[in-house]
Amino acid sequence: MGNLFKIAVRNLLRYKRRTLLTASLITIGVVFVLVFVSVSASFKGMMIGQITDSMLGHIQIHRDGYVASIENLPLGLNLSLDDMRQVEEILGKHPEIEAYSMRIKFGGGISNFVETTNIRLNGVLPEKEFRTVPLLPSRIVNGEKHINQGEIIIPELLSKGMNINMGDTVVVVATNKDGSVNGKQFKVAGIIKSVVGPGGRDGYIHLNDAVELLRMEKMEISEVAVRLKDFGSLREIYERLGILFKKGTGIQDKAMFEVHTWEDLSPFFSISKMIDLLTFFIKLMLIAIVLISIMNVMIMAVFERVREIGTIAAIGTLPHKILSMFIIEGLCLGVTGVFIGNIAGAAIIFILNLLKITFTFGQQKDLLLYASIKPNDILVISITVIIVSVIASLQPAFKASKMEPIEALRHV
Repeated sequence: MGNLFKIAVRNLLRYKRRTLLTASLITIGVVFVLVFVSVSASFKGMMIGQITDSMLGHIQIHRDGYVASIENLPLGLNLSLDDMRQVEEILGKHPEIEAYSMRIKFGGGISNFVETTNIRLNGVLPEKEFRTVPLLPSRIVNGEKHINQGEIIIPELLSKGMNINMGDTVVVVATNKDGSVNGKQFKVAGIIKSVVGPGGRDGYIHLNDAVELLRMEKMEISEVAVRLKDFGSLREIYERLGILFKKGTGIQDKAMFEVHTWEDLSPFFSISKMIDLLTFFIKLMLIAIVLISIMNVMIMAVFERVREIGTIAAIGTLPHKILSMFIIEGLCLGVTGVFIGNIAGAAIIFILNLLKITFTFGQQKDLLLYASIKPNDILVISITVIIVSVIASLQPAFKASKMEPIEALRHV
């Protein structure tokens, strides 16, 4: 086998220009894929982080049927105190959960005593909410990063449209689940930017104020947002919680629960899937580049060395050794391209991080692009290229091994 490698390397060096061009093409393909995968993964991770860490959380728990009617923010599908005790009991048994936050979500009207418009409000406990969605405080501008009772944080859209400033007094009017209307005065303590664009209309008040405004005899919760210690375990924890919250599995109350990941609740999940699809097609392009380039150079090598193949066959070289020789040539081309491509790709990724490139996502500006590539991705790409290199060499190698020595020696 060692001699076959020496012969294969010697044959590649006989055609230096062709070997260099083919190896360079494979190298460029590997570099392009590595850089694209690292940058797209960085953008995808940043996008998911902004959505989950700013408002959604990783997982949400609701009363069964709530999400189907979420646009109406149905108060009749809230979780009771008994339901919440069951939820907290189950969540407390999972050390993988870092934090969770209870929310009361409802719609209402907000007035500055001159004009009135609609608003979506989230009643939260600030300490729990900020632990569950740690980027939420960074969205609050012109105010303290806290929500006290009697205070409201309004969306930037309403602040500009209604000329409401810090310290102003506003009135919020809401209808409870029984149909009665109640109003309450709030002091504007902050203005919050939307994650997804200027159309956001979500404001925040203290959970106790929400209970008072909606005249709840006992606190009821619209949703529970959950943050995991390791985002990579999302699917595993989601499936486990889904089983535990399913009716008839240890939960004695008649209430049914539904568990959703951020993917089920945000339209931006489709964008992340598109990024994955683009990455897949980029990898297909790399496979096509390697396949075509190596097959082309191997076919040319066989065609130009017909008499040589006939000679080594005539002196007793077995067909499978001839086959192995050409396959090894393709293998060497693939390994060389992968080796140089990985080094060059890592260098380019390092340079991109030194440049500190920033971009804007929704209303969030100057987000730092930090490109990184997982060792697993490098391994998969490298193995794929090497395997394709071998596959591309099979047809020319098989053709060379089947040549009749006499016919090959007659070739001009």
